[in-house]
Amino acid sequence: MKKSAEHKPEEMKRESAAPGADSAQKENAGKPRDAAPAGSVSADSVSASAPETDNASDQEGTASAAAQAGASSDEKAGTDLTERIADLEKMNAQLQDQYLRKAADFDNYRKRMIREKQEAIDYANTNLLSDLVKVLDDFDRAIESGSTLEAGSAGAAFADGVVMIRSQLGGMLQSKYGLEYYPSLGSVFDPNIHEAIASHPSPEVSEPTVSEEFMKGYRLKDRIVRLAKVAVSMPAENAGD
Repeated sequence: MKKSAEHKPEEMKRESAAPGADSAQKENAGKPRDAAPAGSVSADSVSASAPETDNASDQEGTASAAAQAGASSDEKAGTDLTERIADLEKMNAQLQDQYLRKAADFDNYRKRMIREKQEAIDYANTNLLSDLVKVLDDFDRAIESGSTLEAGSAGAAFADGVVMIRSQLGGMLQSKYGLEYYPSLGSVFDPNIHEAIASHPSPEVSEPTVSEEFMKGYRLKDRIVRLAKVAVSMPAENAGD
């Protein structure tokens, strides 16, 4: 009995103390936590600001890299444009040179064609005139033979008619077609217009000189139709060469 009595007061004390503790816990739960002291930084705010700093650094690095890439791209584009301009200028110079050469070639070709056309017109009758020259030679021989006839005779009158025909034919060929006779007797020998068929030494000449004309020479404008066939007098010291 005494033991039970002793235990009862202790239990009563515990029960009375328990409600006080529960009420204290309830009061503490209802009260807000004390604010951190001024000037102190919480761990949550530090951890939240760290990613923002990293993002700003990344953005600055990206912007710097983009700016460098843009500058490099602009510099490369400028270099490519300069090289392209230089290539185009070189190509333009080459094309201009080719054009000038082609224009000069065409102008020369045009002039040559005009000249050849005019020559074809001027010398179109060369073959015909070469044949007529032989007829003139026959007239000249007939006239030379008739020069021995007695004046006033029938033969002399015929010879005069031949001379007239020869004169009219020669004048027509010269005025209308440009065929003309070039005298050779007494002139310096020129192999371009003379054909030497005989030669003999002569102390009277100092250079090869035409001493006799066997066949007349004719030219059409500035072209030789037939060379004059001549005999040449050679200087005495060169007679043996």
